[in-house]
Amino acid sequence: MSHAHKTDITIGTPEGADWVNQMNEGFRAHQLSPSSWSRYEQCPRKYWLSRQRLPRKASMPAALGNAVHNSVEDICNLVIDDRDDDEVGWMPPTAKAILDRHWKIEKDGFMATPRHPRWKDELITQAHDGLVGALNILCSKSLLPQTKLSELTISDWKYVQSIVLANEGTLVSECGRLMGRLDLLVADLDENGQSRGWIVADLKTGRPPVGALDPKVSRQLRFYRDLLKRNNPDHPPIRAEGWYSANQTIHEATGDNVIDDAFVAWEGMRPSSEPLEATPGERTCGFCEWKAWCPAWWNATAEGILPSSGAFRDEVVQIIRYDSEGGAGLIERMAPVDESGNVSPSPKRFGFTVKDQAKNQLDELISDGYEGILFIGSARVSSKVLHLGDWSEIMPWQPISESPTPV
Repeated sequence: MSHAHKTDITIGTPEGADWVNQMNEGFRAHQLSPSSWSRYEQCPRKYWLSRQRLPRKASMPAALGNAVHNSVEDICNLVIDDRDDDEVGWMPPTAKAILDRHWKIEKDGFMATPRHPRWKDELITQAHDGLVGALNILCSKSLLPQTKLSELTISDWKYVQSIVLANEGTLVSECGRLMGRLDLLVADLDENGQSRGWIVADLKTGRPPVGALDPKVSRQLRFYRDLLKRNNPDHPPIRAEGWYSANQTIHEATGDNVIDDAFVAWEGMRPSSEPLEATPGERTCGFCEWKAWCPAWWNATAEGILPSSGAFRDEVVQIIRYDSEGGAGLIERMAPVDESGNVSPSPKRFGFTVKDQAKNQLDELISDGYEGILFIGSARVSSKVLHLGDWSEIMPWQPISESPTPV
């Protein structure tokens, strides 16, 4: 079995590394990544708020994805030189042990995050299936005749490792303005096992696409492809692929170079003490984690630009009365009065029930003496009563109209 020829590959550049060091030492600058680019395009204000050092919100999909990604990285980096080449049956228990360790790391970090929903231990089954799917795709790229992980020999995995040219590397442009996290760079083998180029692979643990790739995902993959080309002028042919572990499908991203567009976006994303423009919309605001600091969202809701009804609702309220022992009370919706987030009472009142994590958040705010306006996230609505629990959050309403320093 021939091994893919490894060559020198530039992931980041010396100049880019120096730039990052300057940034870490307090150099006022910013970098564009595929995620920040998408956030900026969705809503410049959302991007601006994400730069204000506000407490981030943990999520189960992100934790699951991190556990799978980090497990794949560890398995690719296994040191197995001292193992018998013919050993079989070792991969499933090894992969499980590595995933279990990363699952615990993710859970500990998740629970330590101030803003988090309920941790779902049962999703480790989905994480396991995702890890198996990712490893199966990687094995298929090595053209191994067998596909069952239980049948992999140590020698087989050494060969798979040999086609992995880079693993969880940070791509940085020469100027330092563009960066991205590369999951895998693998040799693109022909039918004879010879490398004919490189494959930029991004592991996806979410829902696989039906038909064409989502345009933002396609652009993300091409961003990695094009930045890698820029850093390696003598590169071989490069393909960019999304590897969807849920159903073990591969989707190639094709299309124009996106680097010039990225530099244009970078200019618009420059640090500013003034909030960037808000572009509220149902999709933009629906899953935004910065609503508790965004007066534009609440104004758009009051003006009917955004829906104020539905099975789940976000609200800005004040408590009229609350029985902590019974976990119920009465709240009043607040009406926006200006673009800075100031609010006033309104005639709209709702009953509410609260339990679990949401109750802990509310009781803690009250015990700390907070008597101000509240942001309520993901309240379930039933018969004009708002129900709050592990799926919800309660925070002070603290809109930001100016950053103390440009960040």
